[in-house]
Amino acid sequence: MEKEEEIQLVEKAKRGDDNAFSQLYEQYYPFLYKYLLKLTLHEDLSKDLAQDTMLKCYKHLHAFNGDSKFSSWMISIASRAYIDSLRKKRRENNWLQQVKTSLSRQLSWASKTKGMEWSHHFLDFNKLEADIRVPILLRHYYGYSYEEIGKMLGIKAGTVKSRVHNGIKLIRKEWTENE
Repeated sequence: MEKEEEIQLVEKAKRGDDNAFSQLYEQYYPFLYKYLLKLTLHEDLSKDLAQDTMLKCYKHLHAFNGDSKFSSWMISIASRAYIDSLRKKRRENNWLQQVKTSLSRQLSWASKTKGMEWSHHFLDFNKLEADIRVPILLRHYYGYSYEEIGKMLGIKAGTVKSRVHNGIKLIRKEWTENE
């Protein structure tokens, strides 16, 4: 799209011509989607971010002053949306980790009050991701073989063995750092 044509479409869209914005959308959506796909490496997330970005462009088109190309302005909005999504995901992961730690402590306390023996290492164990924690629990607490666990989880026995080994290595590292 020529710069002059782009400027005319933006001006028309600013005056409320939805057809003009639709033309901008059709022109730049594929470019925007490919940019986001390169950032996220995730199709669904890229589609969501592209939709959010185009909606923000539509809502805030009056703020576009034409100092840069429309596509540059759109990419700056998309980049901030991507960074915001990473921050949101990080906050959610931190919150989830706090919930897991709190639940582990509550369970440990409840077990002690009922006279059940509960290892203080349980807290470290519950910090592990589920795909590592489950094989360790099945192997070392319930005594299943790597092959049995692999069948239960639909993964190869070698993968189970690797996850158990790496998980225990992580717990040992945590214990060493806490001593």
